[in-house]
Amino acid sequence: ALAEAAAERGAKVQLILGPSALDTKHPGVNLQRVESAREMYQLATDHFTNSDIAIMAAAVADYRPAEVAEEKIKKDGDTLSINMVRNPDIAASLGKEKRADQILVGFALETTNEEANAKGKLERKNLDLIVLNSLRDPGAGFNVDTNRISILSRNNKARQFELKSKKAVAEDILDE
Repeated sequence: ALAEAAAERGAKVQLILGPSALDTKHPGVNLQRVESAREMYQLATDHFTNSDIAIMAAAVADYRPAEVAEEKIKKDGDTLSINMVRNPDIAASLGKEKRADQILVGFALETTNEEANAKGKLERKNLDLIVLNSLRDPGAGFNVDTNRISILSRNNKARQFELKSKKAVAEDILDE
C-alpha cells in the first residue's frame, strides 16, 4: 500500500519485498523480491545512496541460524538446539549513512512500553519518523486490511490515528 500510494503521488518507487503473498502491478513500482535479511540489507544499502526517502516497513527477523543444514535434520533425542546470530539491522545501518537531505522512516511493532520503545528506536537508528503499530488494537496488525497507527517524529511530535484501511494509513504516513 505504501509503495503504490507513493507511486500514485509521482514517486519513482523501489520496493524490496521479502517472502510474502503481497504483490503489485503498479507501473510506478519496481519490485525486487528477496529471500533473506542479508539480501534485503544488500539491496536496501545499494538503493539508499540515490534515494530521497526510505520507508522501512518490512518485519525483518532479528536473528538467523548460525549454520544452515544441507540435509534434513533427523530426530535424535527429545530436544534440539539451534545457535542463532544477529541479522544486520537495515534501518540502523541506513541511519548511520543518512545524509541531511534524506528522510528515513521506520516502523515499530511493540507490545509493552510502546511509545517509549518506539522513541528509543527513533533515536538509536537516526530515523526522522517512526510508525508505531500495536498488537493490542482489535482490527489492527497482520492478516487484516485495517490498521491503527501513531507516528512519532524527532521533534517529539506524536500523532495518533483512528483505525482505517491500510491504503488510508499509507496516505497518512506519506502526508506526514
